[in-house]
Formats: sequence, C-alpha cells, structure tokens
Amino acid sequence: MSSLQNLENYRKSVAEITKGISNDCCSSLALRLLMESGAGGCLLEFGAGIGNFAKRLLSLHTTQSIVCADILSRPTILPQEIRWIQSDLNFNLPEPEQIFDVIVSVEVVEHLENPRAVFREFYRLLKPGGTLVLTTPNQESLRSYASLVFGGHFAAFLGASYPAHITALLRKDLERICAETGFGTPRFAYSGEGRIPKLTMWRWQDFLPFLRGRIFSDNFGMVVRK
Repeated sequence: MSSLQNLENYRKSVAEITKGISNDCCSSLALRLLMESGAGGCLLEFGAGIGNFAKRLLSLHTTQSIVCADILSRPTILPQEIRWIQSDLNFNLPEPEQIFDVIVSVEVVEHLENPRAVFREFYRLLKPGGTLVLTTPNQESLRSYASLVFGGHFAAFLGASYPAHITALLRKDLERICAETGFGTPRFAYSGEGRIPKLTMWRWQDFLPFLRGRIFSDNFGMVVRK
C-alpha cells in the first residue's frame, strides 16, 4: 500500500472516530455569522461530519438547497433533501465551478494540509458575490498564548490534538490567504467561550461572564465574500 493510501486511510479512520462533530459554541458562531451575512441560496457545508449542522440549517428554511461534503460516507439518518459528496477535502470536489451561493466550514481547515489550496477551491465553487463562513481554533487567546510559551505550540495543536489538528491559522494568515485567492476583506468574530489554562474543566465565563472577545475565546469565525 502506498504512503498516500496509508495517509488517506488514516484520515478516514480519525474522522470515523470523531464523527467530525464540533462543539455547540462553534456551530452557533457559524450560524450567527451566516444569519448576519444574510446569505441564502445553494449552500455547501464543507466538512459536514455526520450532518448535524446541515440538519439544523435545513430546519431553519434559510437556504434553497444544502449540499454536504466530507471524507465520511453519507449518514444513514439524513434528510433526503440534503445531497452528500464523499471526498477527501484535501482535494478538489467533483463539482463544477461557481455553483454555490454560500460555503460554511466549521472547524475543518485546521485538519487540512494546504489552506491556500482549500481557499482556491472555495473561490472556484462560489458564485460571484458568494459568501464564505469559516470557524477555526483561536490562536490569539490567552490560553493559546500560554500554551505556545510554556508548551511549544498553540493549545489546539498539542498532545492528543495532533495529528488531527495540523494547520494553525492566525487572523493575519486568513487575511493574507483571502487576498491571495481573490476574496475580499474578511470580518472576524469570536465564540465567547474559552477554557482556563491548566484548568480546562473551567471556562473564564463560568466565573466572569463578561470575559469574551479575542483573549477569552477558544475559537473564532470569519465571513468573507468572493
């Protein structure tokens, strides 16, 4: 078996274990950004896991159609209205150009090898004026800074997080990638939930609910137009 085949099998085995399920705060952040953008039409969820977020979107009736893409096979319990593409997201999807009005990707890009290639694929798939909504771990939080200084890497990229999480991106990285791949200027927002360094069973917000924003959020989101 080739090394590439071994890698693809590994990716799929990891995805089957985790089911691609993001925590509620990340899904809620993505949904908030999507609603604020006013985007509708044909939507692609890029990295759909077992389809939980897609089913949530379907129930809101805010889109004309929903397509999901993931390395996992189609879940057995998924509404027939949702189309499923099984594909390794490190490679281009078997879809024509400019067919989606919206792409949503929740906690996916950090798992992929080449973010610039991924953004070029987003750009290829989106219609002119289309919207991209994306979330990923926040490397600029107090917890992540502490992890970098004392642990040698950002919080979401240490220990058991690797090799599932392989690509850490800062806001500046995403701004540069958007500019390099033809997108406009991204707008950023934060989850408002963050774990306390070394006491990760607790969140800052459990004690001081007003601690939000960049420093106290473990994840952040981005919305940008083509």
